[in-house]
Amino acid sequence: MKKQIIDPNIRNEEGRTVKWFLVLFYIIYIGFDVFYSLIAKYITKLKVDTPDRLGNWIYLIMFALIPLAIYLYKNQKVNSIKYIYFISYTSLTLLNDIVTFIGKPELFKSGNAVEIFWLLLSPIFVNTQFFKVVIIGLVFKYIADGLIIQTPNVLISLLLLAIISVFSYILLNRFQSYVKAIKNSYDHQLVGIVKGVIATLELKDPYTRGHSERVASYAVGLAKQVGKFTDEDLKSFNYACLLHDIGKINIPDRILMKPTSLTNEEYEIIKSHTTVGAEAVSKVIGLNIEVIRSHHERWDGKGYPDQLKGNEIPYLARIAAIADAFDAMTSTRSYRAALSLEEAYQRILDGKGSQFDPQLVTAFEKVFPLWKQIHNTSLENLKIQKNKFEAAT
Repeated sequence: MKKQIIDPNIRNEEGRTVKWFLVLFYIIYIGFDVFYSLIAKYITKLKVDTPDRLGNWIYLIMFALIPLAIYLYKNQKVNSIKYIYFISYTSLTLLNDIVTFIGKPELFKSGNAVEIFWLLLSPIFVNTQFFKVVIIGLVFKYIADGLIIQTPNVLISLLLLAIISVFSYILLNRFQSYVKAIKNSYDHQLVGIVKGVIATLELKDPYTRGHSERVASYAVGLAKQVGKFTDEDLKSFNYACLLHDIGKINIPDRILMKPTSLTNEEYEIIKSHTTVGAEAVSKVIGLNIEVIRSHHERWDGKGYPDQLKGNEIPYLARIAAIADAFDAMTSTRSYRAALSLEEAYQRILDGKGSQFDPQLVTAFEKVFPLWKQIHNTSLENLKIQKNKFEAAT
């Protein structure tokens, strides 16, 4: 499956967050050491009898990561930067602890401002995975210190780690709640807009009433049966299916609702709805345009608009093609009556390897009982709406 386009605003915000994160990292990293060294000159208890063996090397390596961070940033791989920095710093400080204090467990003093920085700042990425990596990484570091250096001093650090982690988790949870609330609000607005577009299309062609919703329900059900997609993939796919026929707004009513067979010229106009629809929503970020453009392609290459064949057809478009064909066959049109569910089922099977992806037809057989339920529920809802309209008039 082709990856969804990431909203540039989200990508840019992630980039800005990483830049500020790195600036603060270096300020705290350098500032802590400088400040500690200055204070230690005047406070005897803070003087370190055993200096860090790898201190200068750690500085050198961490500053050597800056060109790598710039490269990753320019190549839109911002997400990996924070992992590289955390794993590098934690691994180096663990190695430094071992070579510095092994055989001298009584001198071991764990914990520093940078580690507190990792704990408190990790929630700003609103990323549960990174938060877990930070927590698990620091716990592993201190346990390794304790076992290898054989010092009980790490217990205090583990206790402080647990306390700060709870506070950090609360911050992460609150950030995620706010993001989720904004996202849900956006989704509700988008659904309203999509349904408004569908309603406009159905005003042009009353025979297609409920078609887009059924196709979306069929297609998402089949996609779930395949089991290759995340919830975000399915959400985007659902929107694309709801809008798969949006290009028909551009088709003249005399052709769209013609009760007899179409001429070759009229059929070419009908076929244009795929390219017109894809172009109409091409600027909508995150929407799978391929579904709208390619849902009339055929496995044997005889479809339209691009005569794609076999695996050349986008995977989700192949799913939408089966759903669209099934609903078209089981719906009444201006030029014919609806087929029975059983006959439509058999025609989908007959199209295996010619019109439809053979593997998806196999999956369709398994999900067919769900499609029957969706079809019957849709018919009942349409009857209820019709009765309410007749009663009101």
